[in-house]
Amino acid sequence: MKRTLGLMAMVLTLAAAAAPAQAADTDASRIAVAKDMIAAWKNADWRHAADLFAENGVLRSMMIEPVVGRPAIYERIAALGKGAPGGVTLDVSHMGVIDGLVFIERTDRFVYNGHAGATPVVGVLDIRDGKVQEWREYYDRASLLKEMGVAPK
Repeated sequence: MKRTLGLMAMVLTLAAAAAPAQAADTDASRIAVAKDMIAAWKNADWRHAADLFAENGVLRSMMIEPVVGRPAIYERIAALGKGAPGGVTLDVSHMGVIDGLVFIERTDRFVYNGHAGATPVVGVLDIRDGKVQEWREYYDRASLLKEMGVAPK
């Protein structure tokens, strides 16, 4: 009996050691990824911002069609970034994790094609395995376009 238990313990130990180690997501790790994203936008580092998304990640501004996949997300934010070469400052009022999702209440400040603007936004980030799986943005699109100096379409 002791020998059988010892053998079982050894098998379980070896199996656990052979399993790929993957760090569990924590509230702190999710907040760290969100803060990294905030810094990337401020620094106009569009490549890094896109690389924080999962390969099949989704960027969803709730008023328009979602952008799916890291390459498409990079194209979208890099195109926006051409108008805001100084970056976009995300002034965070509140940030926290609820049910594994990062909620960020903020005001986005920018100079877009020479036009200074600011708009209130709430973002919800689903961050798993250290990558943004989905980023949902809630804001008033007409107000944002007005702040950017762009006519609504």
